[in-house]
Amino acid sequence: MVVKNHAVAEQVVDATNFIAYSRASKEALRSANLLKSLDINALITGEEGVGKATLAKYILNAPMIDGGENIDTILSLIVEHKKIIILNFDRIMHTDILHQTLQKNKTKIVATSSKDIFHKISDKFFSLSINLPPLRKREEDIYPLAKKFLKEAKRDFGLDNIDINIKKDRLDISRNCYSLRVSIYKLIIEELTKEEDIMQMLQDILYKRLGSNNDYRNNLYIYEIPLIKAGFLKFKSQLKMAEKFGINRNTLRKKINEYQLQER
Repeated sequence: MVVKNHAVAEQVVDATNFIAYSRASKEALRSANLLKSLDINALITGEEGVGKATLAKYILNAPMIDGGENIDTILSLIVEHKKIIILNFDRIMHTDILHQTLQKNKTKIVATSSKDIFHKISDKFFSLSINLPPLRKREEDIYPLAKKFLKEAKRDFGLDNIDINIKKDRLDISRNCYSLRVSIYKLIIEELTKEEDIMQMLQDILYKRLGSNNDYRNNLYIYEIPLIKAGFLKFKSQLKMAEKFGINRNTLRKKINEYQLQER
C-alpha cells in the first residue's frame, strides 16, 4: 500500500487528537460537531483501532466506561451523570434495564462498538450512527497519524531533540491505529539500538533455547533469514547477493529454498 505524504497544514484537522485528512474522517468529524450541540444519543461503529473512542471523547466531555463492566457499575454511573461514554456497547447484556435507567435519568450517551448490534437494539438507543472505516480505506489519514504517534513516542522517551524518519513502507495498518502505533515504536527502537544491544538480545534469546544436541544448526535461521531478506532488498538479484556475501550462488539458492524465501 502506498502511503501519501500530505504536508499542507490546511488539509488536516486535528480535533482533540482526532485526525481528519480523508473524506470519511472529515464527514465523521462534521457529524461529531453536529452531535455536540444536539441532545441525542449516538453510536460510533468500526473496526478496533479506527479512532472510535477518540471521536467519542471529542463529542462528549464525560466519564467513560466499558460495556463489559458489571451492569450495576454502569447504572450507577448513569445515575450520577447526565452524560457518559460507553465503550464496546455490544458487550452489555442487560439492555432493557439500561434503557429504562437512561430514560429515567435523562442521560445522554455516546457509545462505540466494533461488532454489529441488532437493529432493534440500536434503533431503541441511538438516533444517529457514525461509521469510521478502517485505515486501509482512509489512506490520507495514515501519515498524519504516524506523525502524531511519533511525536507522542518521542515525548514519552525523552527524544524530542532526535530526528527519526518515518519509513512509510514499514507502517503497519493491519490492526489500524493499534498496529500503526506499534510500528512507530519499532522504528524508534531500531533507530536507537546499537550492535551490542542486538547481540545482547540475541544472546538472551539463544540462552533460553540452548540444550539440544544440535543447537548450532537449529538456530542458524535466526541469523540467515534476516540476512538473506536484507540482501534481497539491497542487491535485488541472487547473483549479486552471492557475490557480495562471498558465497557460492548454489549455496545461496539452497538456503533460499530451505527457508522458502521469495524475492521482494
